[in-house]
Amino acid sequence: MGDKCDLCERSPVKTTEHHLVPRQYGGVEGPTVMVCSACHRQIHALFTNQELAAFYHTLERLKDHPDMRKYIKWVKKQDPEKRITTRKSNRRKRK
Repeated sequence: MGDKCDLCERSPVKTTEHHLVPRQYGGVEGPTVMVCSACHRQIHALFTNQELAAFYHTLERLKDHPDMRKYIKWVKKQDPEKRITTRKSNRRKRK
């Protein structure tokens, strides 16, 4: 603990590694960012892996999406210790 999320910039939070290009699309050795689990879940709730690989493969592009901007503004106000639940986007197909 004690890390800072590269997306929401909350600290201290436990972070996880997010592959900017999903591994299934060749991002195994590609660039990664360290994000809190809440932001990581939100990224994957908003975007498919195909969308992440095709366009949202930089931190700047992720931050620039209107839904992500709204989420970041909200999550910055949340206690870093609090477990944040993420609702799945209606755009994603459920398996």
